[in-house]
This record gives sequence, C-alpha cells and structure tokens, in this order.
Amino acid sequence: MFIWRRIYSFKEIPINRVEKDRKVGYAVWQSYLEHQESIGNHNPIHYVFAEHFCNDKPSADKLYQLVIDGKKMATTGSIWVYEFDEEPILNPEDLTILTNYDESRACIIRTKSVIIKKFNEITEEEAMKEGEGDLSLEYWRRVHKEYFEEECKRIGRDFSEEMPVAYEEFEIEYKDE
Repeated sequence: MFIWRRIYSFKEIPINRVEKDRKVGYAVWQSYLEHQESIGNHNPIHYVFAEHFCNDKPSADKLYQLVIDGKKMATTGSIWVYEFDEEPILNPEDLTILTNYDESRACIIRTKSVIIKKFNEITEEEAMKEGEGDLSLEYWRRVHKEYFEEECKRIGRDFSEEMPVAYEEFEIEYKDE
C-alpha cells in the first residue's frame, strides 16, 4: 500500500536543497550511486520515488522491516489515487527509495513488474508475495479494503471490488544497513 510519494532527482539536487528529514534517503541514494560507479555503471537512474508504505507509523515501520527481511516483495496501489494525486504508475526497472515512517531508515527497491487489474482479481499467490499478516488472500482483501476505503474517501470516491489497482512486484536493489 502506498500513501506517500515524491519524485526526487537526487543526482541533480545539492544536499542543502534536500529537506532535512530526507538526509537518510539522500545518503542511501548517494551510497547507491557510488556503488554503481564502483562496479562500472556510470549511467544510474536520474530520478526515483521516495516513499513509505501505509499512513501510520506502526504499519509503515512493520512493512519496511518486512521488505528488509525479504518477506514483502510486492505492494498494491489504487489507480484512482494515483490519478487523483497526479502520480505516475511505476514501470519495471524504476527505482524507489523506501523508508520507514520517520525516514530514519532507507533502502532502494527496483520494480520488477506492474500489473493493472481489478481489486477482486488479486490472487492468493499475489497476496502471499505482499508478505503481510497470515499471507492469505482473505487477510489481504480485508486489510486492503480498509485501506482503500480510507483512500477512496480522501479522493471523494466509493470503494469498489471492481476498482483498478496496480499490483507491483519489487526486489531490494540496495540497502546500506
């Protein structure tokens, strides 16, 4: 579940222009760029998203840790929310700086695939890859329905089992922990 996103061009923004609370994300991004250069890749991605999952600290921190532990390898976002917030849908190979809620920890994830489908078309296997709760489709539907109901209310829409979602699979590209 995505709630917070910003597009950053860290390669082009001097550190003094990056908000103070973004320094961990910036430091991880700089470390990643240095790593890429050390292995001979001189053409790193010029922009990324910086975000955390969920809209509350306990959930965001828990989901971040699931990613770090290799248990969470996917997430699902509402197309309606992306459109309302004028955010692009990620594409394969896009990089994201993923943080915990207060942005004191960060890693970089790479999008492997994105599938647009209806909420009620998410499969058991896809729910399991999200790594949450008991890994069941029933759990996934319950918690995502609650989350998407809140998001739909924020954007003036009603939740629907038929609503379009973006199911994204990702992998950890870099962690500096």
